[in-house]
Amino acid sequence: MAASYDGAVSPDEPRIGAHLPLGAGMVRAATRAVEIGATAIQVFADNPTAWQRRSAPPRELPAFREVLAGHGIAPLSIHAAYLVNLAGPAREFAAKSRTVLEAELRAAPGYGARFVNVHTGSHRDTTPGAGIRRVAQAVARTLEAVDDGPDAAMLVLENSAGGGWAIGTTVVELARIADAAAKLGVPEHRLGFCLDTAHAWGAGIRLDEPRAIDRFLEDFDRRLGLRRLVLVHFNDSKSEPGSRRDRHEHLGGGRIGERGLGHLIRHPSLRHAAFVLETPGMDEGYDLVNVARARDLLAGRRLEPLPAEAFRLRGSRSRGVAPTLDDGVEAPVDPGADAADHGAAMALAPA
Repeated sequence: MAASYDGAVSPDEPRIGAHLPLGAGMVRAATRAVEIGATAIQVFADNPTAWQRRSAPPRELPAFREVLAGHGIAPLSIHAAYLVNLAGPAREFAAKSRTVLEAELRAAPGYGARFVNVHTGSHRDTTPGAGIRRVAQAVARTLEAVDDGPDAAMLVLENSAGGGWAIGTTVVELARIADAAAKLGVPEHRLGFCLDTAHAWGAGIRLDEPRAIDRFLEDFDRRLGLRRLVLVHFNDSKSEPGSRRDRHEHLGGGRIGERGLGHLIRHPSLRHAAFVLETPGMDEGYDLVNVARARDLLAGRRLEPLPAEAFRLRGSRSRGVAPTLDDGVEAPVDPGADAADHGAAMALAPA
């Protein structure tokens, strides 16, 4: 297995990166981003399965930023805590969700983050319409509480696979959220969208077919504008299409496959977007493997078969994902939250 990447990046290509853990050290994570040839990066700024937020930025943050800037690795996206549920009806839980999301947005300028990405959440067996209204209201209240400015991060809503009364499974639902937020005064430059390919597949969007991808992107452009699709979580899937399940797989090793994934990453309308991998084995060397496979797909090269061991890995991004506390102890993370299966996050929301 290769140890590093030394290739060049064309200015006409989309940025390609990975969600990297910070628990073993922020500078170490930034250095790893360089080694695997990442030109973008996503991180958790804090514990993804806890309400409490850290009171001060990590000590390594300036050095972390220096390494990224020195190698042109941008944009940086912060993934918000899994606990956040903007669509739910429970008032106390909604208030906690907004508080955590506000904290992520306030932390973002210190990281140099351009985006804060968050799941739209679950309406918790009320109605999709009610959930959509709650998401829009939460977005408006959250952004109103956080200063806008040249260093402010865009809030980015991620599509859902559809399990557990999830909101945002279709372009129509995402457009309804955007329209409702706009009516509440949310400016377009503060609210963007993320396409998670494994989520879309679980929701029944046939990303294995180039024509279906084209139709999906045309619909997105017509209803929302592709300029607002700023992130792609670039994952293959272990699940069946339309299963409402979210189980990430190595690129080309799952049911979406290299034909569809290659068409998507080469699509001329997505050159502005950052493609961020959330594939298995990120701390076992498969970050490098999957970034290299993404570049092969971008170049139109056939993917090499993966070894059998690749399919025996657990989703390891939940281990040591958050920056260490200032005493050198890893921020605690719920071991039951497997980041390769985002469906687990919905189980943390209240009924």
